[in-house]
Amino acid sequence: MLRKVVLAAILGGVLFVTAIAGFFIYGWNASGPAKAETAVIVEEGSSLSAVARQLEELGVIGSADTFLTRAKILGSGDPIKTGEFLVQAGASNADILALLQSNDVVQRMVTIPEGTPSIMVYEALMAQPLLTGSIEVPAEGSVLPETYSFERGESRQDVLDRMQADMADTLAKLWKERSPDTVVKTPREAIILAGIVEKETSKPSERRTVAGVYSNRIRIGMKLQADPTIIYPITKGKPLGRRIRRSEINDVNDYNTYAMAGMPKAPITNPGAKSIEAVLNPAKTEALYFVADGTGGHIFANTLAEHNANVEKWYAIRRKRGEM
Repeated sequence: MLRKVVLAAILGGVLFVTAIAGFFIYGWNASGPAKAETAVIVEEGSSLSAVARQLEELGVIGSADTFLTRAKILGSGDPIKTGEFLVQAGASNADILALLQSNDVVQRMVTIPEGTPSIMVYEALMAQPLLTGSIEVPAEGSVLPETYSFERGESRQDVLDRMQADMADTLAKLWKERSPDTVVKTPREAIILAGIVEKETSKPSERRTVAGVYSNRIRIGMKLQADPTIIYPITKGKPLGRRIRRSEINDVNDYNTYAMAGMPKAPITNPGAKSIEAVLNPAKTEALYFVADGTGGHIFANTLAEHNANVEKWYAIRRKRGEM
């Protein structure tokens, strides 16, 4: 009789332990209390214990202590990562730990369009509320226009450093692949001329031809006469918002290519890779002139007489639109 009692007690104990263990494991993989997607930020150097307290306060786990105990026994020993994570509604303890140990941090984007001047790169980064710290206006032509990802709390300087490193790498690569027909003698000259090409045409199919026209002008010592070089000293590359004045066309400075032959002393914007490539591999053309055609593109001409005729056509289009 005693033996039966002992066996029953042992069996009961085993069943109890098994039930507890089952509940322990079930609680690790069961749906959690999060009612909606929740952002969790793990600061640099945070411990799992500190993050567990945060998770409890946010309502994505029921108990920090229980989570830590289960994590120690059932979870991976991999370290948690730094960054912002999105915990899905109903995520289990197991799901949450795996997420925090992954590289699945939230990535946000900032886009620098081709031809964005550095003052506007500065403004774009300073306007991002999730970035930290301050920056100086970067050197003109030092940033590669592109879409860049960043994490919440990342410094603006780190993002800017990546932009500038990408420009340096891209320029170095394209410089090695330059054509012997290019008129630029240094990578810096390539950026300067590419900035003018970038500002003069928005059509990718025209870039190499526009670069060819300016290359021809440089070879014969003809003035580039590029309107964006008039605007840059006035606005630092921002839109002028009005027509250029005659006094500004005649103004003598280090940028205005109507008042001097050759290129400006420095870049007037941050050109994209395609415009740099166009300057380093210009189209073979005899054209020396171009003017808008009314469709967003340009008409090219070899002689001044042809160009003047094209200008009259452009003026006729503008008069019809009520712009003149």
